[in-house]
Amino acid sequence: MSPTPNAAPKSAEWDAIVIGSGPNGLAGAVTLARAGLRVLVLERNAQPGGGLSSAALTLPGFTHDVGSAIHPLGLASPAFRDWPLHAFGLDWVTPPAPFGHVMEDGRGVVIEQSLDATAESLGAGGRGWRTLFGPMLAGWEGMLDDVLRPLPRLPKHPLTLARFGLRGVPPAVLGARLLKTPEARAAWAGLAAHGTLPLSVPGTGAAALMLGTLAHAVNWPFPRGGAQSLTNALVAYLRFLGGDVQTGVNVESLKDLPPARVVLVDSSPRVLLDLLGDAATPAYRRWLGRYRYGSGILKLDYALSGPVPWLDPALRRAGTLHLGGTLEAIAQAEATVSRGGLPERPYVLAAQHTLFDPSRAPAGQHTFWAYAHVPPNTPDSYADTIEAQIERAAPGFRDLILGRTLTNARQLQALSPVFEGGDVNGGKGDLWGLLARPLPTPTPYRTPDPRVYLCSSATPPGGGIHGMGGYWAARAALNDHQF
Repeated sequence: MSPTPNAAPKSAEWDAIVIGSGPNGLAGAVTLARAGLRVLVLERNAQPGGGLSSAALTLPGFTHDVGSAIHPLGLASPAFRDWPLHAFGLDWVTPPAPFGHVMEDGRGVVIEQSLDATAESLGAGGRGWRTLFGPMLAGWEGMLDDVLRPLPRLPKHPLTLARFGLRGVPPAVLGARLLKTPEARAAWAGLAAHGTLPLSVPGTGAAALMLGTLAHAVNWPFPRGGAQSLTNALVAYLRFLGGDVQTGVNVESLKDLPPARVVLVDSSPRVLLDLLGDAATPAYRRWLGRYRYGSGILKLDYALSGPVPWLDPALRRAGTLHLGGTLEAIAQAEATVSRGGLPERPYVLAAQHTLFDPSRAPAGQHTFWAYAHVPPNTPDSYADTIEAQIERAAPGFRDLILGRTLTNARQLQALSPVFEGGDVNGGKGDLWGLLARPLPTPTPYRTPDPRVYLCSSATPPGGGIHGMGGYWAARAALNDHQF
């Protein structure tokens, strides 16, 4: 049953204010509004969403996702899956296959939603794939409930969490030893590389384990009409609950805000310190001043006259593609980026929405979304190297290009300070970065100002379109204050 809209509180116009309308800010706002609070969200950009937004980046009639493009966590999130977002216009598109991996010779490894079908297609590598993902798939909802929360906490599903830790804490290159074929190891590496870390770093197996489990549990879906559709549904739900979102409002100081008992900040630690001013203690400033970011990205959005001409036509069944070849090639490319270099054959993450959602482009035409991890200050000319990697897997790709727009790390950070240095995960995702995000405390959302809470991807559980940073920050605020 849908909740009843809130009445305006008698004591003040707003009980809570959220600065920033990314998925975490909106999730925090909805969580507070569901508890009966009157909530105002302030966004400096002209439209809400931050990295969860869409625009005609190339040519009129083409809808491109400005930031995130594929959202398995958006569908599976413990917060989002309990909210009636479908009633506010959200419609998920599920491609026939969650993702495909492109080997160096152009052959495709297509991962099916069915674990059985995937294991069979991987041949001798299928047994190891089943060993990795079978136990996780059986309890995937419990796994997410425990993983997407602040640490340390007593787990609700200790056995499932222990299995996740056993496979996820070691480096991804060790987890790959269970996989007996180059194709299966390559698919695992493509998953692990989402973490923007060298695959030899402890904890990189966690990204592969979670994303692979979600591929089999819920596929890798995306909102029909663009990522903005998920933002719009969250905004509409918030307004139904009695809250509001105001755009074009730049908050430079907490003194700029109307009276409110609670303030959530969906932004970077640096912005939070600026907002806190003298309220930030020296120790808190030191901790947040040491906050670390990972690699950035260089992103390309294309308007195409036709579908991508993959050498392997089976890749047209997948919504998401990983280009990078073998595990060894991907590991080498990501290690090169971490050392500040630029690989000649980068790991490229791509999405082909319009094969399954034709509403995003004029009839018969297509969009294509792709990015590669890069170190700071990478020249825009590196886009040609990324494009060459696509062309090798799809000869004739360049001939289809009607328009191309590049987004570098500086532009991504300008969109939202959360993406400092172009880091789409909002902070380094190694073990220390997860245990002390942004500082080692059981409730890292709290700040020295008892009214103010940090709720961005710089808090647990980190990056991704799941809203759980905002959800847990809002829960902390509700527990701390009597409304």
